[in-house]
Amino acid sequence: MTGIDAAVERYFGPIADWLSAVVFFEVPVFGGVPVIVVWLMAAAVFLTVWLRFQPITGLKHSIRVIRGRYTAKTDPGEVSSYQALATELSGTVGLGNIAGVAVAISAGGPGAALWIAIFGFFAMSVKMAEATLGVLFRKVNEDGTTEGGPMYYLRDGLASIGRKRLGGVLAVLYAVFALVGVFGAGNLFQANQVAAIISGATGSGFLQGNSWVIGVVLAVLAGAVVLGGVKSIARWTSALTPAMAVLYTACILIILAVNITAVPQAFGQIFTGAFTADGVTGGIIGVAVIGIQRALFSNAAGVGSAGMAHSASKTKEPATEGFTAMWEPLVDSIGICMLTALAIVVTGVYTTGDADGVALTASAFATVTGWFPILLTIAVTLFGFSTILAYAYYGELNAMFLFGSSNGVKTGFRIIWVLAIVVGAAISLDSVIAFSDAMFFLMALPNLLGIYFLARVLRLEILRHKYRVSIGALEEVEPALQVGMGDHEPTPEQVAAERVRTLTEELRLSDLHRQLAEDPDFPVRADHHDEELTSPMGAPEGWGLAIDPDAAQDLDAAPDLDGDALAKDPAGR
Repeated sequence: MTGIDAAVERYFGPIADWLSAVVFFEVPVFGGVPVIVVWLMAAAVFLTVWLRFQPITGLKHSIRVIRGRYTAKTDPGEVSSYQALATELSGTVGLGNIAGVAVAISAGGPGAALWIAIFGFFAMSVKMAEATLGVLFRKVNEDGTTEGGPMYYLRDGLASIGRKRLGGVLAVLYAVFALVGVFGAGNLFQANQVAAIISGATGSGFLQGNSWVIGVVLAVLAGAVVLGGVKSIARWTSALTPAMAVLYTACILIILAVNITAVPQAFGQIFTGAFTADGVTGGIIGVAVIGIQRALFSNAAGVGSAGMAHSASKTKEPATEGFTAMWEPLVDSIGICMLTALAIVVTGVYTTGDADGVALTASAFATVTGWFPILLTIAVTLFGFSTILAYAYYGELNAMFLFGSSNGVKTGFRIIWVLAIVVGAAISLDSVIAFSDAMFFLMALPNLLGIYFLARVLRLEILRHKYRVSIGALEEVEPALQVGMGDHEPTPEQVAAERVRTLTEELRLSDLHRQLAEDPDFPVRADHHDEELTSPMGAPEGWGLAIDPDAAQDLDAAPDLDGDALAKDPAGR
């Protein structure tokens, strides 16, 4: 250990060890169950039931949403729903899908893979909740840029239901945890691992002794993207994510083809091992905990990153981003993790006792041919680099929330982020990474607590959107104006037409409000609405959705949640 590493470990190590012990405290049952995992598990199951199993009932609709059928190029926002999806996948698809799955199978047997997939299903509802609230309470600036995420729906969302002070405290706590957490999990750790994997794969003694060189290359490449802001990041991640997914999937399919005779037995081992495990960290429940823990660590459901990624999407319908975000755990934990598990099980490398996850996966790749692990090195490098890009945006959002949205804060953060890549690649800083890793999962505490408080608002938004679609009150956008999966910038003519349409609608509503105000027999008045409530989606003053908790509760109590009320927004328009 170098002098710098030794000094950091000596002074910072005890603090990191203490925080990790607190955050990852284990209840001594079934081989040890981390309390933070229970917290995340409970939220995932609750939201799946509370939102009426949208991962099943809303999956078909979500495909049309991702293709941009319900969002227009003139809607507020900066990126398409697909680009937001790619950005979040870039942040979650990484070493957890490669090393984490291998470690889970080594510890819990093949059955752990099935539990990873099962809990990936429940995690879909958590991502839906985060993304929907992220758009519902985002801030749209005058220049068209957006700011959103858990810190905004904690502050403004809880204020809208009468818990302003609690929301303010939770929002600040979340932003502090996130700013530290993303630096470690999304920058230092990724740069360090990519440098180690590249230097190890090349066998270069120079690179192994001077890993800062790899860090400089990563920093230059990342700087060229990060300094351009969220639009630049979204363009790159929307290109990198499909490329690395196709590369990795193709490699796994080749491994399965080479070992085709072992594939049926591998499926049998995965399914039977999930329910008949004996003597492995507490039996069936122990294997389940191992799989669930790896799934949560892989897809990051509950830490709020989806709320930040999707807050930049072009949309006027917050629920569209919820239906888009559902796909993230589906691709991450059910798709890529299961592919990795199959490759490890069919090749039998998990029986070697090697605890190094990347080494196990590399061994599976090597069963094809001697040079095949090189493709794994390329995939891991792409995974790590894309994570650095995605988490740069998340960190920037939290920095702006804490220190202001000035250009100085944005530029300063981006420069520090790029320089930190070199530091992460050059030195190990194990304690710093352990500390930030604990902070990363601390993000789940205020985030999920806020989502519980906003559960009624969330459910109303999701179910209202689906009902409006089902009765035709919310129609698909005309093809020429649809955001789609690629080009999402409107033409000057489209912008002008939308401005005219908006002005016409404003005048119509203004005249309607005037007529109602002058009608002595009209019994409804809006005097009870709190003028201080922040308008979701950055609407002009007076146009926000004033969510009445009592009205939402009455609507939620309806047996089948049907009727004209769901075709309207929470303000009753």
